[in-house]
Amino acid sequence: MNYVIIGNGPTGVIAAETLRKADPAGKVILVGDEPEPPYSRMAIPYLLIGNIDEAGTYLRKDRKHFEALGIELLTGRAAGLDTAKRQVTLEGGKSLSYDRLLVASGSRPVSPPIPGADLAGVHTCWTLADARAISGRARKGARVLQMGAGFIGCIILEALASRGVQLTVVEMGNRMVPRMMSETAGGLLKKWVESKGVKVFTSTKVQAIEPGKGGALTVKLDNGQALEVDLVISATGVRPNVEWLKGSGVAVDTGVRVDETMQTSVPGVFAAGDVAQAGEFYTGNFIVNAIQPNAADQGRVAALNMAGQATQSQGTLAMNVLDTLGLISSSFGQWMGVKGGDHAELLDEKNFRFLRLEFKDDVLVGANSLGLTQHVGVLRGLIQSQAHLGEWKEHLRRDPTRIMEAYLARAQAQDRRAA
Repeated sequence: MNYVIIGNGPTGVIAAETLRKADPAGKVILVGDEPEPPYSRMAIPYLLIGNIDEAGTYLRKDRKHFEALGIELLTGRAAGLDTAKRQVTLEGGKSLSYDRLLVASGSRPVSPPIPGADLAGVHTCWTLADARAISGRARKGARVLQMGAGFIGCIILEALASRGVQLTVVEMGNRMVPRMMSETAGGLLKKWVESKGVKVFTSTKVQAIEPGKGGALTVKLDNGQALEVDLVISATGVRPNVEWLKGSGVAVDTGVRVDETMQTSVPGVFAAGDVAQAGEFYTGNFIVNAIQPNAADQGRVAALNMAGQATQSQGTLAMNVLDTLGLISSSFGQWMGVKGGDHAELLDEKNFRFLRLEFKDDVLVGANSLGLTQHVGVLRGLIQSQAHLGEWKEHLRRDPTRIMEAYLARAQAQDRRAA
């Protein structure tokens, strides 16, 4: 069996290793479009902080790891797919034949439609090449403006702040991490970040970036302010890499549509990770869920099915845990609530503590937390198990912090039923 994987991020690497275990005799080709060994983009902020060197970002530290497993690494960018001939074409004309194909081509940063966004000194923070460019400009005391305060933006924010720059963050939403946190939690996170010396403008857009004096940049905001900076970081979101699939017959919406086995509309072609649009846990809605735990799970499920071992995904679950300058925030499942549901909430603004639980009947379906790390694993477990809380729902409505007690009580009840 000839397996080809397009994309050598965490999804592709886990899929390749899973295929090798499931089919020791199969040929596995892993294709990446950057010159470096397979690495984690999520490790780039730690590189900027100085906690690791570039080798520390590599997904597998042993340089002979893939060779030892018989996994062939290729460098190239996918340009087209012919599903009738079962061939992938790379830029430059090289073709790869496959029996089973995994589309794990990930995503790329969205370039905001802002005049001057292509100027020197404006960078994304997505690749090791980006990190090298940022390191050269983000020196102590440098004036840095970051566009975007979403999940990725907040991770980058942490790295920039650690370098001692004068940092300003501009977010068009009315709060930080608007796709992860409620208005209350996102507003509280903003106060925390500002208390650490970072300027944050929410409900604000960058209108233009212009060349300034001495190599600086002038950033004009829609609130009337104009800021002189040395570096602009664009963290305004990402988009799945699906353009190369045009004309292939593979169904594409926002991302590549897949079923519970991670197979696309074309038999023998699978997709996983940031590029895949899969059924969501609980709702069944098809969404792109660009988080690493999801990427790892989908890569494993796809590989097992590619090797003929029938496996189904439980559905992609929204789950984010974020450390922003020492304050831990998290969100799980339907954190924004569901129709006909209700909630329990705890708010302690003085101590930057927040917890909101979302229910549908007596089942926990989502949660948002800030400054409360002890509940993270329990929240995920209760949501994924869809356990009926019974009388414990009312206990949690009075005191949401009793979530561990509720979890243990439900687990004990389940054990009694099993016995």
